[in-house]
Amino acid sequence: MAKPDEPYQMVLVESYLPERTSGLHGKVHIRPCPGQALLTTLRVECSKRLSKNYPVGTKFRIKTKLTDLEGGGEFLYSYFDWKYEVIERGEE
Repeated sequence: MAKPDEPYQMVLVESYLPERTSGLHGKVHIRPCPGQALLTTLRVECSKRLSKNYPVGTKFRIKTKLTDLEGGGEFLYSYFDWKYEVIERGEE
């Protein structure tokens, strides 16, 4: 992690289907929900359970940290085994 002083924070995120998946892993992805102090274009690295076990459009509250990789852009990181809260289920 390239931002060791960045604090962890609780963030509302949602699953979605990106328009383009070139260079991405998987069909369903997670992004910050609108209305927060974060761009909705930020990628979120978190448990695959959020994208695989719930319908697209489900909203979750997760503990995240803003970070980046050397030579790469910023993204939100959440440890895969941390607990999360389902806020609203998407349409099945």
